[in-house]
Amino acid sequence: MIEAGHFALVLALALALVQSTVPIVGSRINDARMMAVAAPVALVSFALIALAFLALTWAYVTSDFSVVNVWENSHSQKPMLFKITGTWGNHEGSMLLWVLILALFSALVAVFGRNLPDQLKATVLAVQGWIAAAFLLFILVTSNPFARLVPAPFEGQDLNPILQDVGLAVHPPLLYLGYVGFSVSFSFAVAALIEKRIDAAWARWVRPWTLAAWIFLTGGIAMGSYWAYYELGWGGFWFWDPVENASFMPWLSGTALLHSALVMEKRSALKIWTVLLAILTFSLSLLGTFLVRSGVLTSVHAFATDPTRGVFILGILTLLVGGALALFAWRAHALTAGGIFQPISREGSLVLNNLFLTTATATVLIGTLYPLLMEALTGDKISVGAPFFNLTFGSLMVPLLIAVPFGPLLAWKRGDLYAAAQRLAWALGGAILVALLIMLFVDRTMLFAALSIGLAAWLMLGAATDLVLRSGVGSQPWSVVRRRLWGLPRSAKGTALAHFGLGVTVVGIVATVAFQTERIVIMKPGDTIDFAGRQLRFERVEPFAGPNYTEDQARFTLISGNRDVGTLVAAKRLYTARQMPTTEAGILTRGFSQAYVALGDPSGDGSWVVRAWWKPMVTLIWLGPCLMMAGGLLSISDRRLRVGAPARRRSQPVPAAAE
Repeated sequence: MIEAGHFALVLALALALVQSTVPIVGSRINDARMMAVAAPVALVSFALIALAFLALTWAYVTSDFSVVNVWENSHSQKPMLFKITGTWGNHEGSMLLWVLILALFSALVAVFGRNLPDQLKATVLAVQGWIAAAFLLFILVTSNPFARLVPAPFEGQDLNPILQDVGLAVHPPLLYLGYVGFSVSFSFAVAALIEKRIDAAWARWVRPWTLAAWIFLTGGIAMGSYWAYYELGWGGFWFWDPVENASFMPWLSGTALLHSALVMEKRSALKIWTVLLAILTFSLSLLGTFLVRSGVLTSVHAFATDPTRGVFILGILTLLVGGALALFAWRAHALTAGGIFQPISREGSLVLNNLFLTTATATVLIGTLYPLLMEALTGDKISVGAPFFNLTFGSLMVPLLIAVPFGPLLAWKRGDLYAAAQRLAWALGGAILVALLIMLFVDRTMLFAALSIGLAAWLMLGAATDLVLRSGVGSQPWSVVRRRLWGLPRSAKGTALAHFGLGVTVVGIVATVAFQTERIVIMKPGDTIDFAGRQLRFERVEPFAGPNYTEDQARFTLISGNRDVGTLVAAKRLYTARQMPTTEAGILTRGFSQAYVALGDPSGDGSWVVRAWWKPMVTLIWLGPCLMMAGGLLSISDRRLRVGAPARRRSQPVPAAAE
């Protein structure tokens, strides 16, 4: 089975080379048979890579320690779920998953791209073949997941304990579906430059793929944030870790690409900018792959520390990104700017959106890479921490959030800002009221927090305003309102839901950061502390043995008034194979808020260091991305996006007139 998986990868590399050359040559010489090779080769390549991935998964399931990758990252006593997820919980396996998802997207383009012009489809799949060939070669040369170990050990070394979590079953696949999904946008951009075909139809073809990648990346980032929050025992949801930034940058750029493609589709404008964004977004995904795999970063998220692999990926990055940008520079002079519009218009608002998002991306990029460049040039180690990112990124997001509700209310080409402001008057009034209520009833000293939550309310109420006005709420009978609301385009409803979800996330972040309560105390079983207007009672400590670990479980009871609200179980866990300790947080959710307890080290007298937080509205941080994903799914279900651009009609011969 292992050799079959290895051989399948070799065959997939051979087919990727065919896919990367034959179709594009066919498109150049207009040979239909050569272009037709692309789709079946993409499908067979996907089947071969899927076979290789299943072979590696089977090795993990059966604890085949004759495979080096399995021996280094698995253990016979590990639960079955973590045996399976351990397949991609390491460098080699995760890169195989990366290539599998790349092949999946190529296969989807082959299946669902029937309405694409033959030349464009062949070129897109050829570009996908270039990427696949590069990374398959990388895997086979530097990161072979099927390398054998002779003689085979009786037991494995176990997976990194912090990766033995159900979050690992969700976070990496979602993240890679987002990362790699942008490869389709990249391939469309390169193919359009090669074919010199960049128009509104091109934007219609690109937008569903970009939206699908954005949905997955949103979920992957949110799941990673929640995983770090509950698994690492630190009580934080975002640390501006360089690897966190590596996934956040393509999300920001991809969001800008979505809005730019909309302008191009509707108004045939921003052509040059949209193509450049498609190239840069996937380039940032490749940069993220390089940062995680090269060993230049030290992070809980980083897998590889082999510089040889980093040099190889840097070479791939240089060839793919450098080649795409060189092609863009070569073709840019031949591209037309497209439709003309006034600054005050829906196009203008989307351009402003792009300006802030791309500037924010550049800010995060500079803050992430600057310490690495300084260390490489001077040898001095410096750090760029949360204060820099919070100040610069937050300063850019405030005006962006203020501007977002105006966009859907402005007309295309020429808008009326005063009329849009009038329609948003009730949303502004609601936002001011929310800020005042926070000041009066929560904390009068938290002016900035109140204004920030008011800004989030402005965003949410503004998102609802467009639907309210278009459905006729207040001016039409409810039967008409319901019919109009149901009949609105799904993309419009999806946009409003995504913007509303962004506001929900802002509420969660601000409320958690500004109003959370933290206590660090030394407690013994039976002790009670005051805790955010409640009491936290330390009940007892019990030993517990898991399948491949032992732990001390500390039970706490949260008391509000004279009533027990619930129980929290925090633990200090030791994984026996690696002798590696972890902290398992105890979390109790009440409404949108959570009590969070992390157990520290014990002392000789039976006491423990306990860190306890009350985090108001913290679950909104992850509920917001769920709403954004739902909005994206609603938009992508819009028939106009599912159908795509109409296929060109072939001219039919005119029958000769009867004589």
